[in-house]
Amino acid sequence: MKKILLLIVLAIGFSSCEDEVSFSNPSVQGEKDNVFWRAADFKATVIGGRLTVSAYTTFEELTLTTSSTAPGTYILGENDINAASYYVELDGEETAYSTGTELGDGEIIIDQKQELGTISGKFKFNAPPESDPLGLVVNYQYGVFYKIPIVSIQ
Repeated sequence: MKKILLLIVLAIGFSSCEDEVSFSNPSVQGEKDNVFWRAADFKATVIGGRLTVSAYTTFEELTLTTSSTAPGTYILGENDINAASYYVELDGEETAYSTGTELGDGEIIIDQKQELGTISGKFKFNAPPESDPLGLVVNYQYGVFYKIPIVSIQ
């Protein structure tokens, strides 16, 4: 009798469990100025061999550009080819931040393993405002783009 009662309790217990799992696959996310940030929409394009990953929220746009889709580390702040930019519009005020030649720093790392038609990697950067290169920088760290579909190749 004890075994039957135990089985009934276990059956009720397991039937009331709920699996509510949320996957971020694909995703673009990271920490922006030490606060978790996740894109609501994203895309990757390849034009002339150059990769551009664009990620969006309602008022923000993050763009990562590399000279190639080849796996490896792309250093930011050395040239305008490998670059990161961030655009935000709040209360009618627009601010753009970007890395470029001797402007900002960071890196974009494209992963070795890729699934066909997607791109994955990591990023971090510091980018000053375009209107005031000596102003407060936007800082992204622990950034990840994972299995972003490449929507256009030209």
